Amino acid sequence: MPRMTEVKVPDIGDFKEVDVIEILVRPGDSVEKETSLITVESDKATMEIPSPAAGVVKELRVKLGDKVGEGSMILLLEASEGEAPAPQPSKAAAISAPPAPAAKPAAAPATEPAAVPIARHAPVPLEPVAEVPAFKPHASPSVRKFARELGADLSKLPGSGPKGRITQEDVQAFVKGVMTRAPVPAPAAPGGVPFNLPEWPQVDFAKFGPVELKPLSRIKKLSGANLHRNWISIPHVTQFDEADITELEAFRKESGAASEKQGFKLTMLAFMIKACVTALRQYPEFNASLDRGGENLVLKKYFHIGVAVDTPDGLVVPVIRDADRKGVYDLARELAEVSRLARDRKLKPGDMQGGTFSISSLGGIGGTAFTPIINAPEVAILGVSRSTMRPVWVGGKGGDGQFVPRLMLPLSLSYDHRVIDGAAAARFTSYLASVLSDIRRSLL
Repeated sequence: MPRMTEVKVPDIGDFKEVDVIEILVRPGDSVEKETSLITVESDKATMEIPSPAAGVVKELRVKLGDKVGEGSMILLLEASEGEAPAPQPSKAAAISAPPAPAAKPAAAPATEPAAVPIARHAPVPLEPVAEVPAFKPHASPSVRKFARELGADLSKLPGSGPKGRITQEDVQAFVKGVMTRAPVPAPAAPGGVPFNLPEWPQVDFAKFGPVELKPLSRIKKLSGANLHRNWISIPHVTQFDEADITELEAFRKESGAASEKQGFKLTMLAFMIKACVTALRQYPEFNASLDRGGENLVLKKYFHIGVAVDTPDGLVVPVIRDADRKGVYDLARELAEVSRLARDRKLKPGDMQGGTFSISSLGGIGGTAFTPIINAPEVAILGVSRSTMRPVWVGGKGGDGQFVPRLMLPLSLSYDHRVIDGAAAARFTSYLASVLSDIRRSLL
């Protein structure tokens, strides 16, 4: 007889209830194991719930707009012949979460129409609402957040989506209508001090030539607001330096064959993490956060390093936990695994939380230096660019020295100037460069 499996919502982290924003299968559909069944969304993450087994969808138990939590029934699945039902529901695969941005991190939400260039950062003045509406507007958390950022009252918006659901396009159209009737005030900085910026230009780009409207990915939509907040709220300063990694790169290549036999690649980033932990031990204020009142520094005794990963949908920052307790091989193996999960959209929200310091490496792409955006509530982030071989003077100050070819690695350290001053940042990068030039220092 066919085996019927009840597919339920698995562990989704700290979220009690999330909205069902997409149903990806219908009764009668055949699915494979790990096929995405539904998409759920909270105000912090969008997740796809995968099937725990292969089979045929017999009955759906959820509909668009439902709120579900861990253990909620999704559907009945007739398991394929020989396919054993999963003893535990598999984990939800988080597409994104706003970490906090980062590395450029830093560095989005439901599939909804692309944003027309409007002043997202400028609240739109609306007439005060006389009374609280007797109903709750039907909209996803991401649309509610978008409306709050623009000052739009959802109770005044008609929804054009299924069953009257309010979409991001509805909010944009409403705000554009309001903007044509009233001037937009200058956006305010944290603390209420206005920036006195001119109004965001409203341009009909199609007047000048062909255009195409391309929706932002969910990751970029979620991370955009956090990147903007971090950039305007944190006084960024970037310290540039470089490290001589000639011997380290030679050692990495010599050791690479052993790691490849074990199924992973020994990358320079694994050594960077180890070196950063050594430097963070020496300068603990870089492994810290300001408290909520901004009057105390929370010094962390653990070392969870965020690593920016480039995916087709945008930048995400998974966290390598307890990096101080892991060897370079362990770090390289874990980096390979989290990178794979990020590209496959299977990171969970918890995988991108709890970081104490972040690294954004563009060395595999190019560039000589850049200014990474701090991943709040962290106070610093390290940017790494492509290493280059160039002549470096070695020897005494007299005529007994010579130029020799050395492999130099550019470092770009962005730091929160409220916590760290320039002298401390220069000492940090100088010490980090010395560790990278002689990795044996990481053992001391």
